[in-house]
Amino acid sequence: MPIIGIKIMNNDEILLGHGSGGKLTHDLLDKIFFKYFNNPILNKKNDSAVFEINDAKVAFTTDSYVINPIFFPGGDIGKLAVCGTVNDLAVSGANPLYLTASFIIEEGLKFSDLEKIVKSMSEEAKKIRVLIVTGDTKVVNKGECDKLFINTSGIGIIEKGYNLNNSIKVGDKILINGFIGDHEIAILSKRNSIELKDKIISDCASLNNLIKKAIKISKNIKFMQDITRGGLATILSEIITKNNNIGITIDEKEIPVRESVKGLCEIFGFDPLYLANEGKVLMIVAKNDAEKIVKEWKQDKLGKDAKIIGEIVNENIGKVILKTVAGGNRIIDMLSGLQLPRIC
Repeated sequence: MPIIGIKIMNNDEILLGHGSGGKLTHDLLDKIFFKYFNNPILNKKNDSAVFEINDAKVAFTTDSYVINPIFFPGGDIGKLAVCGTVNDLAVSGANPLYLTASFIIEEGLKFSDLEKIVKSMSEEAKKIRVLIVTGDTKVVNKGECDKLFINTSGIGIIEKGYNLNNSIKVGDKILINGFIGDHEIAILSKRNSIELKDKIISDCASLNNLIKKAIKISKNIKFMQDITRGGLATILSEIITKNNNIGITIDEKEIPVRESVKGLCEIFGFDPLYLANEGKVLMIVAKNDAEKIVKEWKQDKLGKDAKIIGEIVNENIGKVILKTVAGGNRIIDMLSGLQLPRIC
């Protein structure tokens, strides 16, 4: 007999957790999408597909945004749609050039809200010199969509001669460009009408110019990824999965987390390492270039709080280890459940 009050989930059902960016998402991708869409480009499992057309090396990506609420401290669903797609192109080493924008609008959405969102997209695109060149609009019955969903796709060009050096090795350093968790906590506070003494603003931002600065400094960038769903911990776990002949050590005291973010995490039982971000990039670079990149980043408002947070090691092979502020060690794994749904 099932326990009263507990919903028993059918194994054949999609759960909210399948959109978390963690283990359930990876299971969904492997069991359904990679199974049927199997091809050499897709199977690299990168945020952007990279391929050649004639003499040009092209990066191509797509993403959908279903965030609730559609307006939040530091941005809105429109700005998020531009930044998210631009960042996926940028971490492939590409210069973002063109975007598409498709809208699924729920009947009853205010014209004024839609105009604010489209204006926000336009302003962000102009700021980073990206053109929105085509798109689509659909309207569905009230109750069949939560106000507004947006899909954006993007194309960028990777400069000739540039190759992301994937040979991660012992001694390489792990960098991040600033505080983690601001986006998810900003959404949480807005969604639950939580008034904070120190207001938390989403870090939603386009990182292409910041990433360009790192590329100019170093030809030994081993890995780049923007930290979104699943957070810092999930990305590090993915790296270990693909490179199981190394270990990763990160230092808790070096990971930038605001005190206000830590406070809300304690209240809601969240772990900052798994919080979503929309303006943070994680890089693994050669030891000799790490300080140079951090120094350059600190001159940019999107990198002023940049830190070296860890390194690649030859111990604890196949594991991500967090050196805690208490002096102990903790094994970090991929997000298995769901902290907060619909954050992007």
